[in-house]
Amino acid sequence: MKKPITVHQKPRGRPATGRDPAVTIRLPEAVLASVEHWAMSQMDKPPRSQAIRRLVELGLTVKSRGRSSSGDQKLRAREMAGKAIDHLTDATAHADDQASRKRRLLKGPEEFREVRIDRLKVKK
Repeated sequence: MKKPITVHQKPRGRPATGRDPAVTIRLPEAVLASVEHWAMSQMDKPPRSQAIRRLVELGLTVKSRGRSSSGDQKLRAREMAGKAIDHLTDATAHADDQASRKRRLLKGPEEFREVRIDRLKVKK
């Protein structure tokens, strides 16, 4: 009995050039001009696609400015509000009245205290 003949056909089309997925983007002319200007200022003068890859990698490695914690922001906002209230207070009023008014203003109106999400709910 004869063995069957196997034929290996070549795959059709252009051979694969790389394993990374191709991504197509549209860039305005001004951005492309900036990318090309940056590429020409590099020592090895990379082609446009390589320059875009490098710029994306640079952008991803840059550490963004850390945001201050929400507690710091609240404290800073409270201090700023207190200073603004101090400038607007009635100098002829008694010190206790001034402090009471300032406290009420910083706490906010009673109608809105339950709506505020930055305050803990008080169980009744």
